[in-house]
Amino acid sequence: MTITTLSSATREVKIGFDQPFVVIGERINPTGRKILAEEMKIGDYSRVEADALAQVLAGAHMLDVNAGIPLADEPRILAEAIRLVQSITDVPLSIDSAIIEALEAGLSVYQGKALVNSVTGEDEVLERVLPLVAKYGAAVVAISNDETGISEDPDERFKVAKKIVERAADHGIHYSNVIVDPLVMPIGAINTAGLQVMHVVRRLREELKVNTTCGASNVSFGLPNRNGINSAFLTMAMGAGMTSAITSPLHPEVMQAVRGGDVMMGNDPNCANWIKAYRDPTAEAGRGGRTSRRRAK
Repeated sequence: MTITTLSSATREVKIGFDQPFVVIGERINPTGRKILAEEMKIGDYSRVEADALAQVLAGAHMLDVNAGIPLADEPRILAEAIRLVQSITDVPLSIDSAIIEALEAGLSVYQGKALVNSVTGEDEVLERVLPLVAKYGAAVVAISNDETGISEDPDERFKVAKKIVERAADHGIHYSNVIVDPLVMPIGAINTAGLQVMHVVRRLREELKVNTTCGASNVSFGLPNRNGINSAFLTMAMGAGMTSAITSPLHPEVMQAVRGGDVMMGNDPNCANWIKAYRDPTAEAGRGGRTSRRRAK
């Protein structure tokens, strides 16, 4: 089975078909968050720190760090944010930028083996990003679109992913270090969006043997009770073979769906993680209290 290993200076996370599903926290992203964007722009990272700690406490195994702020010095901001997050948590990071200079700035200060988010199937992008991934010994998220845009045909998305995996190999990047994003579209707008993803994920697992990820919350865009849709999507995606997702761990129902999915996939032996997360502490305390009273007699 394919294993993708990411690391911080002191901790490893393994993404794989026979491993627990990996949640990559999405909150450190100024897109659509005006206050966070303004704070990061002037070097105030207090909200970044709070978001990082909250997501790890909620169960995130990794964190995505994005500094995409218009008219700002993105390379500087991204490098500073990465240094800060690595100083307060030990989880591996996904370095998220569409700007090559920002990616290099982030990779140059990162301690461990990072995940680069991301590369697309456009030839120009491939030839800019992949050498950087190889230079720093990182892994990379491969997004299944190219110069023609995002196809609604899942087999076309598979072809783009295959192209990226093959081009990565040309740069000395093993397929275990390519994590494919099959692109999740809003199911409220495209009725078959979920089926498309499941189809691509199965092919990616069986034919290319690569790990997969996605921006899970995209599926529920525009719908009420988004976390209910996100949770249903994640458990079904796990069943199809998806091995990680970039999403918010701050919603208990989403983390419950992931942990339950691990149990059903056989990736939580003896239900240990489930029991640790959801055991009733009151019941435990009650049992302990009764034992103490018997001993006292």
